[in-house]
Amino acid sequence: MTLDSPAPLLVRNARIYVRGSGSSPTGAILLAGGRVAATGQAAERQANAFETFETLDLEGLTLLPGLCDAHIHLEMFARSLAMIDCETTKEECLRRVQERARRLTPGSWILGHGWNQNDWSRPGTAADLDQAAPGHPVYLTAKSLHAGWANSLALSLAGVGPSTADPPGGAFVRDASGAPTGILLEAAMAVVTDRIPPPSLETVVDEIHSAQRSLWRMGITAVHDFDGPRCFEALQVLHSQERLGLHVLKSIPLDQLDHAAAVGLRGGFGDDWLRIGHLKIFADGALGPRTAAMLQPYADDEGNTGIALIDREALLEIGMKAARLGLPLAVHAIGDRANHEVLEGFAALRDFERAEGLPALQHRVEHLQLLHVDDVGRPADLGVIASMQPIHATSDMPMATRAWGERNQYAYAWRSQLDHGAPLVFGSDAPVESPNPFLGLHAAVTRRRVDGSPDEHGWIPEQRLSLEEALDAFTIAPARAAGLPWVGNLLPGCYADLIVLEVDPFTLAPGDLAELSPLATMVAGKWVFREAF
Repeated sequence: MTLDSPAPLLVRNARIYVRGSGSSPTGAILLAGGRVAATGQAAERQANAFETFETLDLEGLTLLPGLCDAHIHLEMFARSLAMIDCETTKEECLRRVQERARRLTPGSWILGHGWNQNDWSRPGTAADLDQAAPGHPVYLTAKSLHAGWANSLALSLAGVGPSTADPPGGAFVRDASGAPTGILLEAAMAVVTDRIPPPSLETVVDEIHSAQRSLWRMGITAVHDFDGPRCFEALQVLHSQERLGLHVLKSIPLDQLDHAAAVGLRGGFGDDWLRIGHLKIFADGALGPRTAAMLQPYADDEGNTGIALIDREALLEIGMKAARLGLPLAVHAIGDRANHEVLEGFAALRDFERAEGLPALQHRVEHLQLLHVDDVGRPADLGVIASMQPIHATSDMPMATRAWGERNQYAYAWRSQLDHGAPLVFGSDAPVESPNPFLGLHAAVTRRRVDGSPDEHGWIPEQRLSLEEALDAFTIAPARAAGLPWVGNLLPGCYADLIVLEVDPFTLAPGDLAELSPLATMVAGKWVFREAF
């Protein structure tokens, strides 16, 4: 990101929190050259060493480090901003599809995101969409991103019919006669999505650039992205055009591993704005469509143990190849069986790293939503990062209760991971959930929904975190995981990435955290969003 060479800025009369130095705020901070030059009394002294400097009196407002979303699908989130919002009743979703159809040329694709069959009396069908948008192919992704809903025209364009076999790792939901209903699970989704005309690179660049503004307004100044090569290319374009205003750790999909090896791409390549992070792998599906891989059947779906996409041996084989490239693994694992297999694979991979004299890479488990009691301490024992999304817990708790029953003791178990010593980083999985980090902080501290449910204590309250612990998981912890210790904090030498709040979150009742919203956001010394003062 290009700086406009702003004059040094001395911020006074603020409650400024420097992470890792306790919760007592300092009152001043000096920013120069896009970095933090000094804090506290030293800031006042060092400001006078500059020939000229500006002063900003925040009149008691609170200043925090910029926040990081450690698991986001940046291109998908950017695209979702223009899609139909399907996170509503089925009737309203179909009405929105019908309304969009009226505005489009016949034959144009209609896309949407966010439906949740767990909140509906019955899943949608192709016939429902046919009636809402005749003459248009329609495809709507589920909130989980692990299921899709297509109409008859979309299925026909994809060549899907009663005799179409389920692809490996996926399934077409069928009616009693064997005909596809329009609901596609896991790998079956690609059969339809491959028929949707892809956006141009220019379009993706513009959409991500616009989406940055939405993230800045929420206080996000860094992300760990888990989208594919097109997103990576768009981010490179933004970077080259000096329009990238987020620190981005970029993962590589598994299907790109051979390409990465062929060109000698290694983990950590890049700079402070865009660098290669992890190799992303899927071990199972998701809770919503009951495709997360389970050790025992779902409590509300007898006989179903989900879809396992990889086992420990396959993970080790992939991990050995990636380790030679210095690429750590980031493995999506939801169910207790998937997490067990992944942890077994990581144990074998650690043995390989030691035997080969390779560094112990910063591997991650993405989501880590349900663990068997015997596996709770293993991420810490293996030095594996627990990359979790607190908003998933409050969103999922009714269906997790139905699906997992008593096994939920170690579901979304942030406290257990932190107490065992696992590095804990937080994100949103947007567009699965809102990327608003204050909703995540609220969920982490209260384990309640914004409406206060399930009760004043929260769902499985023993897994709650303190506000400081939750803030660390949105700031300094993801910065360490990205190899960027000068991001996510306000110590001297760190980037001047910060947010300004009207209210000090440490003085709020935990239930009020979800209402917080930045008045301003700064990235590398430049105001990228400023609403007041």
